[in-house]
Amino acid sequence: MEVIRELNYELGNLLGVTLFDPQHFISLLIRFTINLVVVSVIARYFYYPHSRRRDYMFIFILMAMSIFLLVSLMEGGGMELGAAMGLFAIFGIMRFRTEAVPIREMTYLFMLIALSVVNAVAHGDYHPKADYWDGVGIVTILFVNLTFIIMCWIFESSKVMSSECSKIILYDNVNLIAPDKREELIADLKKRTGLKITRIEIGLLDYLKDSAMIRIYYDDPNDVGNSIARYGRMPKEM
Repeated sequence: MEVIRELNYELGNLLGVTLFDPQHFISLLIRFTINLVVVSVIARYFYYPHSRRRDYMFIFILMAMSIFLLVSLMEGGGMELGAAMGLFAIFGIMRFRTEAVPIREMTYLFMLIALSVVNAVAHGDYHPKADYWDGVGIVTILFVNLTFIIMCWIFESSKVMSSECSKIILYDNVNLIAPDKREELIADLKKRTGLKITRIEIGLLDYLKDSAMIRIYYDDPNDVGNSIARYGRMPKEM
């Protein structure tokens, strides 16, 4: 330890950087491991099974870990404010892209970034004059991370949350739109879509084109609303 202190002192005077800080490195390594495990579990076992989007899962993990390392190595309130402004800039870029990020993916991304920031700033500080430690302990860090996992499990579990999904379709037979033909309309929609439709909502009617906009509600625990469902016309990239 004495050799490391001397090397740190010499390098600090010469280059402005030290060789090795055992306390800081071990703290960073523990929090990095916890963050990596929790982020990977949420992205792989809660997000991916429903969406099957490897690209978003890859983005979630890499961005979360990048934010963790970025915030962990920052010091001072000015840098932390700059990090916050950078996060808002990231979301602004995503929001104003040609293809908007789906709300479910955006929610997961925001949650994982928030989790990474919490893990990055959660550490203890030693006050040599008073000879005591304060800050956030490992138990608190584990509790916060476990809380994030539990929240994902609750809101992704069909046993806890309703598995009812919705989809907007363009229907081509306005003759069945009348209230007294509602059961016949639902039966026709079930036959065409093959879905277990529970209820419907009728929107815009176009008698010139003999069509209507209908939102159907159906029970399917494996369908959480895929990204293609938001398109109202053929996208350019397809």
